[in-house]
Amino acid sequence: MKKNNMLKLLGIAFVVAIVSTGIFYGLFVNKLSSSTGSGKTIVVAAHPLKSGAVLAAADVKTIQWPGVHTPKGTFETPDQVIGKTVFDAIGEEELVSDTHLASAKSGGGSGVPEGMRAVSIHVTDSSGVVGMLRAGQKVDVQVVLGKSGSETTVRTALEDLQVLNVQPPEGSSQGPILPVVTLLAAPAQADVLAAADSGARVRLTLRNPLDDGTRTNSPVSLGTVVHSSTTVGGLASPKPAASATQP
Repeated sequence: MKKNNMLKLLGIAFVVAIVSTGIFYGLFVNKLSSSTGSGKTIVVAAHPLKSGAVLAAADVKTIQWPGVHTPKGTFETPDQVIGKTVFDAIGEEELVSDTHLASAKSGGGSGVPEGMRAVSIHVTDSSGVVGMLRAGQKVDVQVVLGKSGSETTVRTALEDLQVLNVQPPEGSSQGPILPVVTLLAAPAQADVLAAADSGARVRLTLRNPLDDGTRTNSPVSLGTVVHSSTTVGGLASPKPAASATQP
């Protein structure tokens, strides 16, 4: 009697083991197929690619991508990248993304569109504004001549320039280092910025992002500011001094 009960228990255990194995195997196979069967492909470099190379069909290949969504900025077919120029070098088997490639809108990840220039300038007397600056914001560039006194002159040389990068000021054994701000500028504007950075002090004023208006700018001296009779809406010529002789 005990022997029969033991056989029944062994039989039940055997059936349970078979059922459990089947369930586990089914779940494992489904999970594996779902992770490898999305059907997505992604473009990678077939061999190391140097900056400046124009992509040909032999330079890229596709691999299967297990996820449902491919990484942002990547490509699914070679025809999407063939003919484009490499901006940043790409390693073998590395994913090809839009940050690696030059385009009319942006030189890879640098944010410099075709026909524009990135120019770095040293900024003085604007530490508060520099602390507020972020990439994408707009600024006006003021140029200051003269160290002190009534002959100090300032002029807004350029308006509505986009900020690409801000490097905070650093200290050194020789004293503080000025903050460096990189701006997006047209070629002619880049020359103005280079001249100002080399021979004058440069200040920045932060603009509202919706404000794209410009104005006619004339140099303003400290003496003009002190003796002007106008305090709002612009500067007026100083009033002439009263005559010493009365009629």
